[in-house]
Amino acid sequence: MGVFTRFKDIIGANINSILDKAEDPEKMIRLMMQEMEDTMVELKTSCAEKIATVKSMEREKLGLLDLLKRWDARAKLAVETGKDDLAREALHEKRTCTNQLEFIEKEIAHVEGIVNESKAHIVQLEEKLEQVSQKHRLLIQRGIHAQDKKRAKETMYYATGADAMRRFDDMENRIERMEAEADLAGSTTSRESDLEREFSKMENSSEVEDELAALKKKMGQKDSAKSSGSKE
Repeated sequence: MGVFTRFKDIIGANINSILDKAEDPEKMIRLMMQEMEDTMVELKTSCAEKIATVKSMEREKLGLLDLLKRWDARAKLAVETGKDDLAREALHEKRTCTNQLEFIEKEIAHVEGIVNESKAHIVQLEEKLEQVSQKHRLLIQRGIHAQDKKRAKETMYYATGADAMRRFDDMENRIERMEAEADLAGSTTSRESDLEREFSKMENSSEVEDELAALKKKMGQKDSAKSSGSKE
């Protein structure tokens, strides 16, 4: 397939229609961009070659113009010197140069037309490539948004799903067990404190009773001593 045929196919292609039918639009766009870039390189290379050809033919044209002037001057010189045969030869060469000059001018015009057409094609292809590149960027952005949306949905699913509720229930159960253990620990400490107070009271009561008994005994002895003194 020639470069101009590929160019026509690319320019005539309906990008949206192609992408609608593609299973992987982003991959299709990458392939299209690659083909466009390859075609662009070939067009620019061909255009550069044609421009070089035009410059070469322009130089050839200048040479033919100089040669044409030379044979014209020689024909005139031959006529002036009465040498008609030489004049005829000079005019024959002049005619040959004229024919070559006409041919080269037509070729230059033809090649310049191809160059101008190639330049127009390059501009069109650049615009088409920019259009496809824009589609590619939009597809990438849509892909990123789709991934973000998917991750958000997955997060919401896990946050509101059975697994999340199970984890929440487990955490709630652990907290309740910790609270129960704290209550038990508090109850044990409280019972130990109450027991400690009971024993302290008992111990204190015993000490008081002992002290009371000792006091009574002491006072009883004093009372007995007083009674004995009175009888005497």
